[in-house]
Amino acid sequence: MSGERTAEQEAHVPSAGDSYLDLPDNAALEARIEVAIEPWLKHMAWRADFAQWRDRRIRQEDHQTTNLQDVRSALRHDLADKVVLDLGAGMGGLSVALLRDFGTEGLRLLAMDYNPDYCRIARLRGDRYGIRLPIAVAAGEHLPYASSAFDLVICLDVLEHVAHAPSVLREMHRVLRPGGIVLTTVPNRHAFRDPHYHLPLINWLPRTLAEWIIERAGRSKVNALLHDRQGLSELNTYTWGQFERLAKSLGYNVQDQVYERIRHGEIRLLTGVRKRLLAVLSHTHLLRLLYRAYRYGWQGTFQITLVKG
Repeated sequence: MSGERTAEQEAHVPSAGDSYLDLPDNAALEARIEVAIEPWLKHMAWRADFAQWRDRRIRQEDHQTTNLQDVRSALRHDLADKVVLDLGAGMGGLSVALLRDFGTEGLRLLAMDYNPDYCRIARLRGDRYGIRLPIAVAAGEHLPYASSAFDLVICLDVLEHVAHAPSVLREMHRVLRPGGIVLTTVPNRHAFRDPHYHLPLINWLPRTLAEWIIERAGRSKVNALLHDRQGLSELNTYTWGQFERLAKSLGYNVQDQVYERIRHGEIRLLTGVRKRLLAVLSHTHLLRLLYRAYRYGWQGTFQITLVKG
Protein backbone atom coordinates (compact mmCIF):
# COMPACT_ATOMS: atom_id res chain seq x y z
CA MET A 1 0.00 0.00 0.00
CA SER A 2 1.46 3.34 -1.05
CA GLY A 3 2.04 6.02 1.57
CA GLU A 4 2.28 8.84 -0.99
CA ARG A 5 -0.23 11.68 -0.77
CA THR A 6 -1.32 14.33 -3.21
CA ALA A 7 -0.82 18.04 -2.56
CA GLU A 8 -4.53 18.38 -1.79
CA GLN A 9 -4.33 15.58 0.76
CA GLU A 10 -1.19 17.06 2.32
CA ALA A 11 -3.01 20.36 2.76
CA HIS A 12 -5.68 18.64 4.85
CA VAL A 13 -4.82 18.54 8.55
CA PRO A 14 -6.74 15.60 10.07
CA SER A 15 -8.59 16.03 13.33
CA ALA A 16 -10.20 13.65 15.78
CA GLY A 17 -13.62 14.48 14.31
CA ASP A 18 -12.76 13.40 10.75
CA SER A 19 -14.79 10.49 9.42
CA TYR A 20 -12.24 9.76 6.65
CA LEU A 21 -15.18 8.62 4.49
CA ASP A 22 -14.36 11.11 1.74
CA LEU A 23 -10.68 10.13 1.49
CA PRO A 24 -9.06 7.38 -0.57
CA ASP A 25 -8.14 4.32 1.49
CA ASN A 26 -4.42 5.08 1.79
CA ALA A 27 -5.00 8.75 2.64
CA ALA A 28 -7.62 7.77 5.21
CA LEU A 29 -5.17 5.39 6.85
CA GLU A 30 -2.43 8.03 6.92
CA ALA A 31 -4.84 10.49 8.51
CA ARG A 32 -5.83 7.95 11.16
CA ILE A 33 -2.19 7.28 11.98
CA GLU A 34 -1.39 10.99 12.35
CA VAL A 35 -4.43 11.61 14.55
CA ALA A 36 -3.53 8.64 16.76
CA ILE A 37 0.11 9.68 17.16
CA GLU A 38 -0.28 13.45 17.55
CA PRO A 39 -1.34 13.57 21.25
CA TRP A 40 1.74 11.54 22.22
CA LEU A 41 4.16 14.05 20.71
CA LYS A 42 3.06 17.34 22.23
CA HIS A 43 5.22 17.00 25.35
CA MET A 44 8.30 17.23 23.12
CA ALA A 45 7.30 20.46 21.33
CA TRP A 46 10.29 22.22 22.96
CA ARG A 47 12.67 20.41 20.59
CA ALA A 48 14.29 22.73 18.05
CA ASP A 49 13.86 19.97 15.47
CA PHE A 50 10.30 19.12 16.51
CA ALA A 51 8.87 19.12 12.95
CA GLN A 52 11.51 16.68 11.72
CA TRP A 53 11.24 14.60 14.90
CA ARG A 54 7.45 14.43 14.45
CA ASP A 55 7.85 13.24 10.86
CA ARG A 56 10.25 10.53 12.02
CA ARG A 57 7.69 9.32 14.54
CA ILE A 58 4.96 9.16 11.93
CA ARG A 59 7.21 7.24 9.51
CA GLN A 60 9.14 5.50 12.26
CA GLU A 61 9.53 2.24 10.36
CA ASP A 62 11.60 4.05 7.72
CA HIS A 63 14.26 5.08 10.27
CA GLN A 64 15.37 1.69 11.61
CA THR A 65 18.43 0.99 9.47
CA THR A 66 20.94 0.53 12.30
CA ASN A 67 18.49 -1.43 14.46
CA LEU A 68 17.76 -3.79 11.57
CA GLN A 69 21.49 -4.20 11.04
CA ASP A 70 21.96 -5.03 14.73
CA VAL A 71 19.17 -7.62 14.65
CA ARG A 72 20.62 -9.30 11.58
CA SER A 73 24.07 -9.39 13.23
CA ALA A 74 22.69 -10.74 16.51
CA LEU A 75 21.02 -13.59 14.63
CA ARG A 76 24.23 -14.21 12.64
CA HIS A 77 22.43 -13.38 9.39
CA ASP A 78 20.30 -16.52 9.70
CA LEU A 79 16.74 -15.26 10.19
CA ALA A 80 14.84 -18.37 9.11
CA ASP A 81 12.54 -19.62 11.88
CA LYS A 82 14.10 -17.30 14.44
CA VAL A 83 11.57 -16.04 17.01
CA VAL A 84 11.99 -12.44 18.20
CA LEU A 85 10.23 -10.45 20.92
CA ASP A 86 10.05 -6.66 20.66
CA LEU A 87 9.55 -5.80 24.34
CA GLY A 88 8.30 -2.25 24.77
CA ALA A 89 7.59 -1.93 21.06
CA GLY A 90 6.11 1.55 21.50
CA MET A 91 4.43 2.81 18.34
CA GLY A 92 5.66 -0.20 16.41
CA GLY A 93 8.29 1.31 14.16
CA LEU A 94 10.90 -1.39 14.64
CA SER A 95 8.40 -4.26 14.76
CA VAL A 96 6.82 -3.23 11.47
CA ALA A 97 10.23 -2.66 9.87
CA LEU A 98 11.35 -6.13 10.95
CA LEU A 99 8.30 -7.84 9.44
CA ARG A 100 8.33 -5.63 6.35
CA ASP A 101 12.03 -6.13 5.63
CA PHE A 102 12.77 -9.58 7.08
CA GLY A 103 9.43 -11.39 7.10
CA THR A 104 10.07 -13.05 3.75
CA GLU A 105 13.27 -14.54 5.22
CA GLY A 106 11.30 -16.51 7.78
CA LEU A 107 11.72 -14.25 10.80
CA ARG A 108 8.89 -14.62 13.31
CA LEU A 109 8.09 -11.73 15.64
CA LEU A 110 5.87 -10.99 18.60
CA ALA A 111 5.56 -7.49 20.04
CA MET A 112 4.24 -6.08 23.30
CA ASP A 113 3.87 -2.75 25.04
CA TYR A 114 2.44 -1.52 28.32
CA ASN A 115 0.51 1.31 26.61
CA PRO A 116 -2.67 0.11 24.80
CA ASP A 117 -2.78 3.27 22.68
CA TYR A 118 0.73 2.56 21.43
CA CYS A 119 -0.38 -0.96 20.52
CA ARG A 120 -3.26 0.45 18.47
CA ILE A 121 -0.87 2.82 16.68
CA ALA A 122 1.49 -0.07 15.98
CA ARG A 123 -1.33 -2.08 14.37
CA LEU A 124 -2.27 0.89 12.20
CA ARG A 125 1.36 1.22 11.17
CA GLY A 126 1.34 -2.42 10.11
CA ASP A 127 -1.78 -1.78 8.04
CA ARG A 128 0.32 0.47 5.77
CA TYR A 129 1.96 -2.66 4.41
CA GLY A 130 -0.81 -5.20 4.83
CA ILE A 131 1.02 -6.58 7.89
CA ARG A 132 -1.01 -8.05 10.72
CA LEU A 133 1.22 -7.16 13.66
CA PRO A 134 0.93 -9.56 16.62
CA ILE A 135 1.20 -7.13 19.55
CA ALA A 136 -0.03 -7.61 23.11
CA VAL A 137 -0.66 -5.20 25.97
CA ALA A 138 1.55 -6.42 28.82
CA ALA A 139 4.14 -5.36 31.38
CA GLY A 140 7.77 -6.39 31.13
CA GLU A 141 7.80 -7.55 34.75
CA HIS A 142 5.29 -10.32 33.87
CA LEU A 143 5.79 -11.47 30.29
CA PRO A 144 2.88 -13.54 28.94
CA TYR A 145 5.17 -15.98 27.11
CA ALA A 146 6.50 -19.45 27.74
CA SER A 147 10.01 -20.03 29.01
CA SER A 148 12.74 -20.50 26.36
CA ALA A 149 10.42 -19.21 23.62
CA PHE A 150 12.67 -16.63 21.92
CA ASP A 151 16.01 -16.48 20.16
CA LEU A 152 16.24 -12.70 20.56
CA VAL A 153 14.58 -10.04 22.73
CA ILE A 154 14.75 -6.40 21.69
CA CYS A 155 14.28 -3.93 24.54
CA LEU A 156 15.21 -0.43 23.35
CA ASP A 157 14.53 2.76 25.35
CA VAL A 158 12.45 0.74 27.80
CA LEU A 159 14.34 -0.20 30.97
CA GLU A 160 14.52 3.39 32.23
CA HIS A 161 10.71 3.57 32.29
CA VAL A 162 9.72 0.26 33.88
CA ALA A 163 8.58 -0.14 37.47
CA HIS A 164 11.32 -2.64 38.36
CA ALA A 165 14.19 -3.13 35.92
CA PRO A 166 15.69 -6.24 37.60
CA SER A 167 12.34 -8.05 37.22
CA VAL A 168 12.19 -7.18 33.52
CA LEU A 169 15.74 -8.44 33.02
CA ARG A 170 14.87 -11.63 34.90
CA GLU A 171 11.78 -12.18 32.74
CA MET A 172 13.74 -11.65 29.54
CA HIS A 173 16.25 -14.24 30.75
CA ARG A 174 13.38 -16.68 31.41
CA VAL A 175 11.81 -16.39 27.94
CA LEU A 176 15.16 -16.66 26.10
CA ARG A 177 16.46 -19.94 24.81
CA PRO A 178 19.94 -20.98 26.05
CA GLY A 179 22.44 -18.74 24.32
CA GLY A 180 19.67 -16.29 23.40
CA ILE A 181 20.37 -12.59 23.09
CA VAL A 182 18.93 -9.34 24.38
CA LEU A 183 19.61 -6.08 22.53
CA THR A 184 18.93 -3.29 24.99
CA THR A 185 19.73 0.30 25.93
CA VAL A 186 20.26 1.92 29.32
CA PRO A 187 20.69 5.65 30.08
CA ASN A 188 24.02 6.58 31.64
CA ARG A 189 23.66 7.97 35.17
CA HIS A 190 26.75 10.11 34.52
CA ALA A 191 25.82 11.33 31.02
CA PHE A 192 27.00 14.87 30.31
CA ARG A 193 23.77 15.60 28.40
CA ASP A 194 20.67 13.76 29.53
CA PRO A 195 19.13 11.84 26.56
CA HIS A 196 15.53 12.52 27.64
CA TYR A 197 15.65 16.24 28.44
CA HIS A 198 18.73 17.22 26.40
CA LEU A 199 20.11 19.38 29.21
CA PRO A 200 23.84 19.38 30.07
CA LEU A 201 25.04 18.27 33.52
CA ILE A 202 21.48 17.66 34.73
CA ASN A 203 22.40 14.13 35.87
CA TRP A 204 25.11 15.48 38.14
CA LEU A 205 22.78 17.76 40.13
CA PRO A 206 20.67 16.89 43.18
CA ARG A 207 17.37 15.58 41.83
CA THR A 208 15.24 18.31 43.40
CA LEU A 209 17.34 21.03 41.76
CA ALA A 210 17.46 19.12 38.47
CA GLU A 211 13.67 18.75 38.38
CA TRP A 212 13.29 22.48 39.04
CA ILE A 213 15.61 23.31 36.13
CA ILE A 214 13.70 20.94 33.84
CA GLU A 215 10.44 22.67 34.79
CA ARG A 216 11.92 26.13 34.26
CA ALA A 217 13.27 25.04 30.87
CA GLY A 218 9.75 23.99 29.81
CA ARG A 219 10.76 20.37 29.33
CA SER A 220 8.77 18.66 32.06
CA LYS A 221 6.59 15.70 31.05
CA VAL A 222 4.31 16.02 34.07
CA ASN A 223 1.25 16.90 31.98
CA ALA A 224 2.00 14.44 29.17
CA LEU A 225 -0.26 11.48 28.43
CA LEU A 226 2.53 9.08 29.35
CA HIS A 227 1.83 7.16 32.55
CA ASP A 228 5.04 5.18 32.94
CA ARG A 229 8.09 6.56 34.73
CA GLN A 230 9.05 9.76 32.91
CA GLY A 231 10.32 12.26 35.48
CA LEU A 232 14.08 12.44 35.90
CA SER A 233 13.81 11.27 39.50
CA GLU A 234 11.78 8.24 38.41
CA LEU A 235 13.98 7.07 35.56
CA ASN A 236 16.07 3.95 36.05
CA THR A 237 19.59 5.09 35.19
CA TYR A 238 22.83 3.23 35.80
CA THR A 239 26.56 3.64 35.61
CA TRP A 240 28.15 1.04 33.35
CA GLY A 241 29.52 -0.83 36.36
CA GLN A 242 26.16 -0.89 38.15
CA PHE A 243 24.31 -2.31 35.18
CA GLU A 244 27.03 -4.80 34.34
CA ARG A 245 26.97 -6.18 37.89
CA LEU A 246 23.16 -6.39 37.85
CA ALA A 247 23.03 -8.20 34.51
CA LYS A 248 25.77 -10.66 35.47
CA SER A 249 23.99 -11.45 38.74
CA LEU A 250 20.95 -12.51 36.69
CA GLY A 251 22.92 -14.89 34.49
CA TYR A 252 23.87 -12.74 31.48
CA ASN A 253 27.15 -12.19 29.74
CA VAL A 254 27.47 -8.47 28.99
CA GLN A 255 28.91 -6.82 25.88
CA ASP A 256 29.23 -3.13 25.05
CA GLN A 257 27.90 -2.87 21.48
CA VAL A 258 29.52 0.48 20.74
CA TYR A 259 32.97 -0.57 21.91
CA GLU A 260 32.79 -3.84 19.97
CA ARG A 261 31.76 -2.03 16.79
CA ILE A 262 34.61 0.48 17.10
CA ARG A 263 37.08 -2.29 17.89
CA HIS A 264 36.08 -4.03 14.66
CA GLY A 265 36.29 -0.86 12.58
CA GLU A 266 32.62 0.14 12.46
CA ILE A 267 32.18 3.81 13.45
CA ARG A 268 28.61 5.03 13.02
CA LEU A 269 28.19 8.55 14.37
CA LEU A 270 31.46 10.32 13.70
CA THR A 271 32.49 11.75 10.33
CA GLY A 272 35.50 13.42 8.76
CA VAL A 273 38.67 13.94 10.77
CA ARG A 274 37.19 12.62 14.01
CA LYS A 275 36.16 9.36 12.36
CA ARG A 276 39.60 8.90 10.79
CA LEU A 277 41.32 9.66 14.10
CA LEU A 278 39.16 7.13 15.95
CA ALA A 279 39.84 4.55 13.25
CA VAL A 280 43.57 5.02 13.85
CA LEU A 281 43.16 4.82 17.64
CA SER A 282 41.12 1.61 17.30
CA HIS A 283 44.36 -0.15 16.37
CA THR A 284 46.19 1.03 19.49
CA HIS A 285 46.14 0.23 23.17
CA LEU A 286 44.76 3.71 23.84
CA LEU A 287 41.31 2.81 22.53
CA ARG A 288 40.10 1.00 25.64
CA LEU A 289 41.32 3.75 27.99
CA LEU A 290 39.82 6.58 25.94
CA TYR A 291 36.56 4.73 25.39
CA ARG A 292 36.12 4.01 29.10
CA ALA A 293 36.57 7.71 29.87
CA TYR A 294 33.99 8.58 27.20
CA ARG A 295 31.58 5.95 28.53
CA TYR A 296 31.95 7.13 32.11
CA GLY A 297 31.01 10.79 31.77
CA TRP A 298 29.85 11.59 28.25
CA GLN A 299 27.95 8.78 26.56
CA GLY A 300 24.22 9.39 26.90
CA THR A 301 22.90 5.86 26.45
CA PHE A 302 24.65 2.53 26.72
CA GLN A 303 23.95 0.10 23.86
CA ILE A 304 24.24 -3.38 25.29
CA THR A 305 24.14 -6.98 24.17
CA LEU A 306 23.17 -9.50 26.85
CA VAL A 307 23.72 -13.20 26.21
CA LYS A 308 21.91 -15.79 28.28
CA GLY A 309 24.57 -17.88 29.98
